[in-house]
Amino acid sequence: MASAATAGGGRNWTFLTNHGHVLLAIARNPTARLRDVAAEVGVTERAAQAIVADLEAGGYLHRTRVGRRNEYTLNPAGRFRHPAEADRQVGALLALFADAPADDVTSQP
Repeated sequence: MASAATAGGGRNWTFLTNHGHVLLAIARNPTARLRDVAAEVGVTERAAQAIVADLEAGGYLHRTRVGRRNEYTLNPAGRFRHPAEADRQVGALLALFADAPADDVTSQP
């Protein structure tokens, strides 16, 4: 996880919660081990397990056992939980951070 230190040594904070980071990590690699997701996000494996359980209980993802691994399917139609964004779907967040070819990116003035 990249450092979020501000210039001048201010407090560290990010715009996304660990839940958001875990959801995005799984979106990037739906067959990732939780150990790898935890390392990418910068949380413990136990915290990643709890977050995935929260996301699954909330209907944001579905876990399927494939052999010895888990495979995750995301629900982009899920709504944000905060009242200020409750009218928006998490699919918009996933699309914002999804890897897209450079020629698919539209420049805005």
